Amino acid sequence: MVTTVSAIEPPQRKIRISTSGEDLLLRLCLIALAAFLVVALLLPIYTLLSKGVQDVDGNFVGLQNFIAYFNEPRVSVVFFNSLRISVVSTAITLLLAGTYAFALTHSRMPGRGFFRAVALVPLLTPSLLPGIALIYLFGNQGFFRDFMFGYSLYGPIGIVIGEVFFTFPIALMIVLTSLLTIDRRLYEVAKTLRAGRLRSFFTVTLPAMKFGLSAAFFATFTKVFTDFGVPIVVGGSYPVLATDLYQKVIGGFDFQMGAVVGILLFIPAAIAFLIGHLLQRGRGAGIDGSAVIYIPEKSRGRDLACFIFCTAIAVAILGILLMAVLGSMFRLWPYNLSLSLASYNFSEHDSSGWGAYRNSLKLAGGTALFGTALIFFGAYLLERMPGARLLRAMIGFIAMVPLAMPGMVLGLSYIFFFNDPANPLGGIYGTMMILILSTVVHLYTVPHLTALTALKQIDPGIEAAGASLKVSRFSTFGRVILPVCLPTILRIASYLFMNSMTTISALVFLYSANSKVATISVLLMNDNAMLGPAAAMSVLIVATSAGVVSLQWLLMRGLLGRTQAWRGSER
Repeated sequence: MVTTVSAIEPPQRKIRISTSGEDLLLRLCLIALAAFLVVALLLPIYTLLSKGVQDVDGNFVGLQNFIAYFNEPRVSVVFFNSLRISVVSTAITLLLAGTYAFALTHSRMPGRGFFRAVALVPLLTPSLLPGIALIYLFGNQGFFRDFMFGYSLYGPIGIVIGEVFFTFPIALMIVLTSLLTIDRRLYEVAKTLRAGRLRSFFTVTLPAMKFGLSAAFFATFTKVFTDFGVPIVVGGSYPVLATDLYQKVIGGFDFQMGAVVGILLFIPAAIAFLIGHLLQRGRGAGIDGSAVIYIPEKSRGRDLACFIFCTAIAVAILGILLMAVLGSMFRLWPYNLSLSLASYNFSEHDSSGWGAYRNSLKLAGGTALFGTALIFFGAYLLERMPGARLLRAMIGFIAMVPLAMPGMVLGLSYIFFFNDPANPLGGIYGTMMILILSTVVHLYTVPHLTALTALKQIDPGIEAAGASLKVSRFSTFGRVILPVCLPTILRIASYLFMNSMTTISALVFLYSANSKVATISVLLMNDNAMLGPAAAMSVLIVATSAGVVSLQWLLMRGLLGRTQAWRGSER
């Protein structure tokens, strides 16, 4: 007879980790985090929604603003323009990114590491840069304008090309993740059943890609639908919702109609985000932890075809970046193409001079410091704090909202909320503080999920061991959790800094003369037909972002080798 151990073992008791004083302090921290998210996110959104159903005097008018907006003759054109551009750009992006990801994972072509690095270059650029570079390449005075075959860059063609460049790495990373999880044994079974490469692709590879492609579709669609940078540069007279919102608020000071457009911009983005999130959850549930990594066999024809395709994409990406660099150095394009650094003398082209760039550094630095501390400690509270399940669930839900919130909509909601005379926090309006706050909130979700993922990999028994040694939870957090999660903290800080340097959508409504940042300077110089200085400032943003990424890589390779040496013993 076999006796099971569980039948004779006494029930285990849970170890109490925190003292009552620590529990109280942790609950207060959790309440403070909830209050921050409510004030910085939910209340501005509520104010925006309220403005959509009020008149200029603040009286409730129901759906009259929406009816008045839809009665405008051009509204249907604007909406369907946005929808059309988003669908076409997303379809092209997925085709290119899917093929590129397949080449990186299912071929033995040379230079795969190089091609993967090049594909991520657009993440370092503001969305204004591809539009500026395309003007140099295919504009009315562009070097390759004859390749447009009589069509104009300014309109849907230019927007689609710019959006494909801008969203390519986003789609690539999602599809690449799905391809990397394919179990090699599936291909071995297909080979045993004498299935050819084409049949293996349709029966193994494509089904494995469907979740990634679906998630990439909605992520890319949301990004294109809400993007402001590319359409404002090369959109010309082709209106989309993002530029329509900008013109109504900045050009016409029609805040009620601006609120209506903001709500209309938010709804499709929220729906696309929700569907994409559900697809990602469904994919995550189906991944087998015992899967064997697929290593493709050599094939001269396939590898050559993949190499040619990836080379063409890499040349296009680097070509756009190189054109922006050259454009910033032309003395007077298109009349005098001699090289000069005159465009980098910003004091001659912008009233703020180098101040805008310095403000961007302040914004990025403040966002990285404040955002990293807030987001990581907030994720720690959600993941490791005992009790308060309902409050933690509520905070976890709110933390996902910024991913579905277009930046322009968030910026507009901040105008309504913080510019209200009755708001005691109104003093931060027009200062660098509100730019940092809006940027942290706008970028909150991705670092939050990153921190949660890292914390889930740490054994909860660490706190129990600390409690048995009469070490406080805060001491354990500082002496164990932080050093272990140092690589993740660096990634979060780098992500926040880089995106703070390149963002524009939320800031376009919130900056003042004293807090104008580099991306706003690019926008204003482009509006004033100063293409060279606009390109120069864009290149400076790219160089700064690349420098931060390089610094992160050096720290991960050097300094962290000492603090993370314990990881080698796990293998």
